[in-house]
Amino acid sequence: MSHPYADTHWDVIVIGAGIGGGSAGRALAEAGKKVLFIEYGKSLPRAQTNQLSDAILPAARLARGLWPQPISAKIDGETSEFFGPVGASVGGSSTFYAGTLERPTRNDLDHSEDIPHPTNGWPTSYNEMRPWFDRATRQFEVYGSQDPLSPESQSNLENAPSFTEGEANLIKSLKSAGLHPYHAHTAGSPDPTDNTSCLSDHPKLDARSAGVEPALATGNAFLLSEARVTRLIGLDSSVQAIEINLHGEALQLTADHFVLAAGAYGSPKILLNSACELWPAGPCNEMDLVGRHIMFHANELYALWPKQKLHGQMPTKAIALRDFYLSGNRRQGSFQSMGVKASYGEIHHYLCQMMSRSRLKNWRMGRDFLRLPAVISEKLFGDAQIFVGLLEDLPYRENRVLHDPSDPDRIQIEYHYHDEFHARRKAFRRAIWKGTKGLKRLPLNLSPQLNFGHPCGSLRSGFDPKTSVINENCRGHSLRNLWVTDASFMPTSMGVNPSLTIAANALRVASKIVDAGKEEL
Repeated sequence: MSHPYADTHWDVIVIGAGIGGGSAGRALAEAGKKVLFIEYGKSLPRAQTNQLSDAILPAARLARGLWPQPISAKIDGETSEFFGPVGASVGGSSTFYAGTLERPTRNDLDHSEDIPHPTNGWPTSYNEMRPWFDRATRQFEVYGSQDPLSPESQSNLENAPSFTEGEANLIKSLKSAGLHPYHAHTAGSPDPTDNTSCLSDHPKLDARSAGVEPALATGNAFLLSEARVTRLIGLDSSVQAIEINLHGEALQLTADHFVLAAGAYGSPKILLNSACELWPAGPCNEMDLVGRHIMFHANELYALWPKQKLHGQMPTKAIALRDFYLSGNRRQGSFQSMGVKASYGEIHHYLCQMMSRSRLKNWRMGRDFLRLPAVISEKLFGDAQIFVGLLEDLPYRENRVLHDPSDPDRIQIEYHYHDEFHARRKAFRRAIWKGTKGLKRLPLNLSPQLNFGHPCGSLRSGFDPKTSVINENCRGHSLRNLWVTDASFMPTSMGVNPSLTIAANALRVASKIVDAGKEEL
C-alpha cells in the first residue's frame, strides 16, 4: 500500500522533531525547501506533554510523549534500568524541559593558552557560532539578565520579569556571600510572569511551538508522526532513501538531503541499524566511532534557604550563577535553581536517597531517623529551593550508546567514570560549599548523579575522519547528504544546559544545507 509522502521526493527529510530537528526544519522551510519531519512519537496537545509521568507501561508512556522503554545503563560495571527524561513526541524532550537556554562561554568552545581545551577546541569557534546563538535566542524569545561575570554581550535577551519575594531574598543572600547571581536565561512563554517549575502545565516556547509549528505554517513543511525510521539506504557516497515503519507497514522515502535529529541516544542507533553490504559497520562508522564518546552532565544537588525565613513560596528556576564555572583552568560548570522547592517531604526524600546510596543503605531505622533533620530544617529555616550544579562531562571513547537489533527501541549505554572526573567533581563540590559559606544549605547527593536528560556527543564533529563521525559542518565525513543537528554533534558537553547550543547549531547546519543546494544547481 502506498502513501502520498512516499510518492513525493523531498528536498530534506528531518528525522526527529525535537529541538535540533525542529529548529533546522523551520529554517529550511522558511528558505523555501520542501521538508518532511519524521517523528517516532505522536503529535499531542501541549498540556499532555508538559509534565513528566510515573507511567511505566510503554503504551502509556508513549501516549504522554515519553520514550516508552527504560534506559539500560552499565556504569562502572554495574547495570541498572530506569526511565529517563527522554521525549518521544513532536517537540521531543523540550516539551517538558525547564526552558533553560543558557549560552556557553567562549572557553567552552575555544582553546587558549590560559584555559586549554580538552579537545583542543571545537571545529566551529565561538565567533562562528555567535550569530547563530543570537538567532536562536531571538527565535525562542529568551528572557533573562546579563551574567555579571561574562565579558560577552547578551543584549538581545528579552526583559525578565521581576523577582518574587522569595527569589529576591535568595538573590540577596547569594550576593551577601560574594556570589554573582543573575536572572537565568529562559525560553519565552505566553505568560512572561510564569517562573514556575519545569513540571508546570503552562507552555513554554519549545521545539514544537518555536520550530515545527512555524515550519508547518509556511506550507513548505509536512509532518509524519508515529513513524519509526528503521534504516538508511545508500548508494555510493550518499543516502538514497530511508525506510520507515508506519503502523506496521514498511515504506521508503526519498530526498536530496537527510537530517539526523533523533537525539544523542537515537541517531547513532539508526546508523548502527543501517549496516549492510555498502556499510558493513553502518554508515559513517568506518572508524567504529558511531555511538562512542557519549557524555552527560553530573548533577550536584543542594537545598538553599534564604536568610529570611519563608513559607509557601513558589518553586523557582529564575536564578543562575557561574562563580564555580572554572577553578583556575579546571573546567567545572554552572549553578542554577531547578524549579523545585523543598519543604519537609522533599528534604526527607533526598536524605533517604542519599542513605540508599551509602554504607547505611541497609539500616532499617534509617528512614524514620531522617525525618528528624527534615522536620528541624523546615521548622527553623522554612522552605528551601533546590539548586543544581551542572558539572561538565568529557568525551571518552569507551563511553557509548549500544544497539541491539532485536530490541531497537531500548536505550542502552555503557559508561565509566575517570579519575579526572572524580577529581573535578570533588573540586566542584568543594567550591560550591565554600562559595555558599554563611548560607543555610544542605547537599542532597553523595555519589555522582549523571543527568540522563543531557546526553550528547555520540556522533561527534571534527576535522579528522579518524577521530570524528561528522565534519565541522555536521555533515557525514563519508556521506555528502547526511547531516546531524541534535546533541550528538557536540565534541564536549560544556558547563551549561545544551538546548540553546543545539538550536543554534541546527540553524547553522540548515544554512549549510541551503548553500549545498545552491551549489548543486
